[in-house]
Amino acid sequence: MAYTRKDVSTLNRAERRRFVGALLRLKKSGEYDEFVRMHMDHYVPDGETGLRAAHMAPSFLPWHRMYLLELERALRRVDPAVTIPYWDWTRDRTTSSAPWTEDLLGGNGRRSDHQVMTGPFAYAGGDWTIREGITDVEYLTRDFGHPRDPVDLPARGDIDEALAEPVYDSAPWDSTSRRGFRNKLEGWGTGRGSGSWRTHNRVHRWVGGHMVGGASVNDPVFWLHHAFVDLQWTRWQRRHPEARYLPARALGPADAQRGRVVARHEPMPPWEVTPGRMEDVGEIYRYA
Repeated sequence: MAYTRKDVSTLNRAERRRFVGALLRLKKSGEYDEFVRMHMDHYVPDGETGLRAAHMAPSFLPWHRMYLLELERALRRVDPAVTIPYWDWTRDRTTSSAPWTEDLLGGNGRRSDHQVMTGPFAYAGGDWTIREGITDVEYLTRDFGHPRDPVDLPARGDIDEALAEPVYDSAPWDSTSRRGFRNKLEGWGTGRGSGSWRTHNRVHRWVGGHMVGGASVNDPVFWLHHAFVDLQWTRWQRRHPEARYLPARALGPADAQRGRVVARHEPMPPWEVTPGRMEDVGEIYRYA
């Protein structure tokens, strides 16, 4: 039977406590840090060589769908009642609303060093030490709104623009693709500064701290954010029932992206699962 992922703002006190408790158990065992390493290993930008599976590529959505499922399975081994909630950042937009409460993810980082001082993931509590990252900082950091170059959370209109796209993705299948749902949702814009961060990317930028870059999984809000992104893929599929993941077939020898993009029936590392298999997960979970 399919289980349900809920809006984080609707969780009751016991559900919040169980979700946080399961995350802390994974962290204590070291399993959570394996998820951090996995994301770092597969965060391959356009400018690097090799296969792009997690970002700046069509497989952005199915890769993260599988990634969320892997984390969810780990959480449910700890507590079978737990699922990953989603954060609707088009509605819950203040720094005091869920998920930024004391009993969930805690709040913003302090001004001096962006260290998160509140909630169960504060370094002072002793349960959330950063062991995998791009710096030596051991405490979780956030910098809501990026005050030095202010950025707002995306609005409902940004989501609607992406959902209106009739095709999944288009050449050149990277961060510069101008047509297609995937990049409109992933959010690679043009130019410099905060204006180049759109939709999914803009949320990472707004949270700031560890949420910026390949080690973003160190902040548990990563999962709530990506669950909401995954929900948008589900909504897009319902709106465009005839549309499928693209590219459907491996790119030809003359294509500059050959070997760098996962086609519909090719496996996504580090798993053997294909994007095509991740298009329908309704028998596993649904969204409330």
